[in-house]
Amino acid sequence: MNELMKNLNERQREAVATTDGPLVVIAGAGSGKTRVITYRAAYLIHTHKVFPKNILAVTFTNKAAEEMRNRIRKLLGTAQLQAWVGTFHATCLQLLRRDAHLLGYKRSFIIYDESDQLSLVKHLMKRLNLAQKDYNPNAILARIGLAKNQMIGPEEFETTAVTMFEEKVAQLYRLYDEALKEHNAMDFDDLLNNALTLLLRFPDCANKYRNLFRYIMVDEFQDTNRVQYELVRELAKHHRNLCVVGDDDQSIYSWRGANIENLFDFQKDFPEAKSIFLEENYRSTQRILDAANAVIMNNERRKPKRLWTRKGEGEKIVWFPAPDEHGEAYYIATEIINLKREKPHLKNSDFAVFYRTNAQSRVIEDVFRQSGLPYVVIGSVRFYDRKEIKDVLAFAKVIANPADAVSLRRIINIPPRGIGKATVEKADAFAVEKGITLLQAIERSSEIPGLRTDAVAKLSAFAQYMARLMEKKTQMSTPDFIREIIESSGYLKMLEQDRSFEAQARVENLAELISAAVEFLHSGKPALEEFIENTSLRTDIDEWDDETDFIPLMTLHSAKGLEFPVVFIAGMEEELFPHLNSMTSQARLEEERRLCYVGLTRAQERIFLTSADLRHIHGMALMHLPSRFIDEIPEEILLSPPKEPPKYYSPEFAQVADEPDASPFIVGDLIEHATFGTGRIAAVSGRGESMKVAVRFFRDNKQRDLMVRYANLKKK
Repeated sequence: MNELMKNLNERQREAVATTDGPLVVIAGAGSGKTRVITYRAAYLIHTHKVFPKNILAVTFTNKAAEEMRNRIRKLLGTAQLQAWVGTFHATCLQLLRRDAHLLGYKRSFIIYDESDQLSLVKHLMKRLNLAQKDYNPNAILARIGLAKNQMIGPEEFETTAVTMFEEKVAQLYRLYDEALKEHNAMDFDDLLNNALTLLLRFPDCANKYRNLFRYIMVDEFQDTNRVQYELVRELAKHHRNLCVVGDDDQSIYSWRGANIENLFDFQKDFPEAKSIFLEENYRSTQRILDAANAVIMNNERRKPKRLWTRKGEGEKIVWFPAPDEHGEAYYIATEIINLKREKPHLKNSDFAVFYRTNAQSRVIEDVFRQSGLPYVVIGSVRFYDRKEIKDVLAFAKVIANPADAVSLRRIINIPPRGIGKATVEKADAFAVEKGITLLQAIERSSEIPGLRTDAVAKLSAFAQYMARLMEKKTQMSTPDFIREIIESSGYLKMLEQDRSFEAQARVENLAELISAAVEFLHSGKPALEEFIENTSLRTDIDEWDDETDFIPLMTLHSAKGLEFPVVFIAGMEEELFPHLNSMTSQARLEEERRLCYVGLTRAQERIFLTSADLRHIHGMALMHLPSRFIDEIPEEILLSPPKEPPKYYSPEFAQVADEPDASPFIVGDLIEHATFGTGRIAAVSGRGESMKVAVRFFRDNKQRDLMVRYANLKKK
């Protein structure tokens, strides 16, 4: 282990060796915080002979947790690791699987993801005769989630409701909470709140876990909400061996309940805590760090620190102000093409494009398609959110948890069985009246008032099919059971009869679902319930395979924790970034600046900032000033726009007709070449007889640089 400690710098070694008592590590971007946590866990096990099961390490993404587990295993030279390493939600889920019965849940409780939650809210709104055009279900669900993050229950929320909207939310919050319990279900917020309730209400249970977790480490502590902070504080009460690692300059999730004050106030609850600052960066060049340092220093509420590196000065930061969003996208695409040509070792996945809002990706996607650049949008429809996947998993959820009414309503008429909404509503009403589950009501369909004979028969046939599935579940492996659902339900037959391209893609996705179940089985987790849990807890970033050679497009919020050799940040304009919603609040503006800092510090070698003089937003053409964050970058490290910038202009903004030696072509033009065929102009440079165009030809998808005077190009 002493040999391994040589791989750490002085501050990192100090953090690893400080094992007893509370410790707060302020780790700047790229300073090796994950290394500190993994080495610290290995150091406790190897040097201090701590049992792995007595160590709890918590982070925020499954990807980060898996990386942490693998690093610890590698350091210890072992294939097995019994330490508790996982996300907050996964850790709380494990506690609840053991002890949720104390709160009145069955151990088979199911997790409702966002779409399940939304379906439930819409169902409850219908019961209260609330129209969706008057009350947005997403807004209601977000407000309930915020209340849960702040540890505000339905009763307390009701007493503090002021506006009409809040009063309706209060009604729905109470019904929503009751419905979850009736369905033996928890949403993501419940996983945290219920785990905390176990610790607060059941002393024996709390002491069991306090004695189990003798050493606790929390990554990304600046992103914890109130519930998460209370959880770790309760667990650390006995031994107080709590190490939190975070960076106040990277706190960017207040909109989902994260509280930066948890990091600032840590020493109020743990006054004996030691503080260690990690400021040496191993990711970026010094100029990138100088830009990030200069921007973040404009925030008042922060712990002073300045990142530095031994990697060298590096290239200047490039800013390109395009005339509009199309010119911006063409510039990004052309720079990527040029950089790949200049540096053949760069892969598509070595580039990344960040933006403030999802709506910005459309134009960039269009241009990338035209330019033949392969890309993937992070945060688009997840694999497990696709309709066919959710349909099949809904069958599995009902089998695993028969009280799950949300999943049951989803599948009761899929594939079509002639069971209409009116029939389901009558079954719902019967279930409420009798105090039974919806599935039990369907099993007793002959007793439901007002049902026609044919409706009773259809419900009865469905109930019998579900009973057969429940029996088969005990006889089959998870992959075989998933295949059984796909085939016996008629779902596969329905898609095969469709014969459309979309239906074929859905069939392929279902085959991939079976493959996912096989992989999960081989990981040593055979239970159907565990497979369902795994699909529920996965995030967008977890699903992104960084081994595939695509250019990732993502919001700045999604970029947290990632790194790329070359980064583009699009939309560097006032009212877009910083966002208009932040303009009236100093706290919000500082969070926007932290978001910019996060974006800048994702880059390893090069960073390009782009803005648009005019941008179309919600159908309106709006002109904005360049972002204040550009002004905050020192001039000596910012490559300002040239006096005559390349014409990465979109057609509607290219004013070339008035110039005697201007190019007859502009970016985006379709042209015809006698040898290479049809193509699209990707870039224009030079003037007069020296004028060149870069053309992406459709026939072979290759880009060629041509002299305009010799190429004999014709506009199409």
